[in-house]
Amino acid sequence: MITIPLLDPVVLAVLFLGILLVLYGIGTPIAIAMLATSIIMMALPTGINFNSVIINSRLFNGINSFGMLAFPFYVLLGRLMNTSGMTERLFDFASALVSQFRGGIVYVNILASIIFAGMSGLALADAAGLGRIEYAVMRDHGYDKDIAIGVTGSSSMIGPIIPPSVPIILYAILAEQSIGQLFLGGILPGLLLGLLLMVFVTVIIFKRGYERGDPFSLTQVMSTFKEAILAIFIPVLIIGGILGGYFTATEAGAIAVVYVTVLAGVFGELNLGDFLDEARDSMVETFSLTFIIASATVYGLVALQLRLPMLLTDWVTSVSTDPTMVLFLICALLLVIGTFMSVTASITILTPLLIPVIETVGIDPIHFGIVMVFTLMIGVVTPPFGAILFVLEKVTDASLEEVIRSIIPYYIPMVLAVIILILFPELVTYIPNNIMG
Repeated sequence: MITIPLLDPVVLAVLFLGILLVLYGIGTPIAIAMLATSIIMMALPTGINFNSVIINSRLFNGINSFGMLAFPFYVLLGRLMNTSGMTERLFDFASALVSQFRGGIVYVNILASIIFAGMSGLALADAAGLGRIEYAVMRDHGYDKDIAIGVTGSSSMIGPIIPPSVPIILYAILAEQSIGQLFLGGILPGLLLGLLLMVFVTVIIFKRGYERGDPFSLTQVMSTFKEAILAIFIPVLIIGGILGGYFTATEAGAIAVVYVTVLAGVFGELNLGDFLDEARDSMVETFSLTFIIASATVYGLVALQLRLPMLLTDWVTSVSTDPTMVLFLICALLLVIGTFMSVTASITILTPLLIPVIETVGIDPIHFGIVMVFTLMIGVVTPPFGAILFVLEKVTDASLEEVIRSIIPYYIPMVLAVIILILFPELVTYIPNNIMG
């Protein structure tokens, strides 16, 4: 009988990641690429026994989670917000609050993204929904194309950081962490990014000599507030409900969807046809995410059996065992990966590999989850595959080259925010640890 020698663990690791990257690079959907890589690795002489029962069980158990129910609710919520016209009212309210300052419309852009972040949970929803409005208003007020695009693109990153957040839900499921705690952990980091963006654009505003906006009008503030108050109540409902212990993050998403649907229906802003269209598109997107997670669990199982997390842990700890240093190393890796791989793909592939590493060196998984999502989000505004770049090209009159040139300066506040979060983990952990215990 011929004995096939087992492959070296390092060779297996290279094949495991290399096959996946090749499949993904040639356009294979990430879920198919992960499953195909897993099956190929099972066929190689690894010394590990796999069978169809294990695979089927893993596929099912990977999505047999209460947290999975959060996906369709938050995806649908963001779509309904855009369709019902609530985004425009939020923008008008933000404009009434801060447009009187020098370069006020720029601050309006960032403030509107912060408010909208409490409802959509997706950077693409912000860029496609609010982005079109923000860009048009800034251009109408005489702002240069580069600052209008740069602020619109960079502020859209706030959406997946401040709760709710679809990428954070994905990480929570794969890392087996509390969605509610991760949601709360994203509040201060999202506000930090908004603050840093405001400071950064203030320098640009004064350098270019932009004039003040319209005089402050309390009447206008109250008028727009009355129009937007029901929409503003949505993040209060979600975050307040979680903090008060009235419902889980998943239940909060369901309640918010019902709230928006009833509200928009009563005021005639959403008809049955629009709702069914958005529900259908949300189901398609949810199915895609569910399939990705199921595939990721199989991929993670194979990685675990091949001891790849242990190899990665040994390599990282050979460089340093200091949690801060390790986090800097991981974030450097994530910045590179985020430039050519989507946030969803990056989280599903890397979470099973990185969780053992951070647990070994003592990094809080809640802190790590927010830093990971935050760092990967920079990839959505980074060429060559940053999705926000292509969205901005479609919703503005700028070419892709102009969009890329306009975004580049805003990497400064974005990367600075990541560094601050690494150095001061309390910015992430304070609210969940002291309020949720």
